[in-house]
Amino acid sequence: MRAEEIRELDLEELAAKENEMREQMFRLRFQLGMGQTDGLKKYRALRKDLARLLTVRQEKALAAEQGT
Repeated sequence: MRAEEIRELDLEELAAKENEMREQMFRLRFQLGMGQTDGLKKYRALRKDLARLLTVRQEKALAAEQGT
């Protein structure tokens, strides 16, 4: 997911997307623990996407704080 796509989402959508990503990461970690290494690339990409999402959420929170 690209940062531009993430910036278009509102706060509710960001929260839903974050929960979805965390659930996927949990499942992938479980698969990796079971020895299925197919999910390693997916896990790394998902971790980076989650970091992007959290960064954009923080930017929006700071912008809202400064706007008030």
